[in-house]
Amino acid sequence: MTQTTGERDYVLGTHDEELLRLGLQHRVWRPRALDAWRRAGFTVGQTLIDVGCGPGYAAVDLAEIVGPSGRIIALDRSQRFLAALQSSARRRELENISVHQLDLDTDELPPMRADGAWVRWVFGFLTRPRDLVSRLGAALRPGAALVVHEYFDYAAWRFTRRSPLFEEFVATVIRSWRATGGEPNIGPALSVWLEESGFRINSLRPIVDVISPSDFAWQWPKAFVEVGLRRLIELGDIPEERAAAIRAEFAALEATPHTRMITPAVLEIIATR
Repeated sequence: MTQTTGERDYVLGTHDEELLRLGLQHRVWRPRALDAWRRAGFTVGQTLIDVGCGPGYAAVDLAEIVGPSGRIIALDRSQRFLAALQSSARRRELENISVHQLDLDTDELPPMRADGAWVRWVFGFLTRPRDLVSRLGAALRPGAALVVHEYFDYAAWRFTRRSPLFEEFVATVIRSWRATGGEPNIGPALSVWLEESGFRINSLRPIVDVISPSDFAWQWPKAFVEVGLRRLIELGDIPEERAAAIRAEFAALEATPHTRMITPAVLEIIATR
């Protein structure tokens, strides 16, 4: 395994609660990931890159798809998350995953000519996302598939019942995100950069859901509200009393009959090198 010294933090941290939240997030999004991978042609025997793999929930699924004759190259900046992936792979007796700790903003990718790559909510957190497009292009063989899920309208996240307090929370998340050098609504620009870098766009699909508290998908944004508020407090972006008011507002709306939520708008990109 390639690594550097020390833990490199995520915007939302790498603590146990965030590791669990990412697991819930993957379970909610897993059906759509599997469908996109199928349409992109991910299959047995391939070498695939999981770009910004986190604790490796998707990497494990990909490893089972490519099988023992294939290989998953998992890239992430967090040694803690990579250790969680290695532990998960050992429990499942998966020997076809290699992990590399690196900063996707600044570090070179390991030498490779992969058959495909998967990227979910990574480009939006980088300060130099276009550079990663070029490095991925060099790491993929001609004809390789790239599957990406990134936001294109984060502010679409709202309740069907108007809530200025919750909309303030979403706006604060966006403002804090951009203060770190990222861009939450990166999807449209990314599609342009890919074509300018020689990729062919095969599919562009918007993904937006309108969900109720009884839907399993509700648990994904609900979990983010708590983790996100704690992180905003840590960063000094929101006072504790305001965070408490937002928590109470979310709980009240969740308990109100006929409440629905519109999820942040995601752009799915399937491209060919």
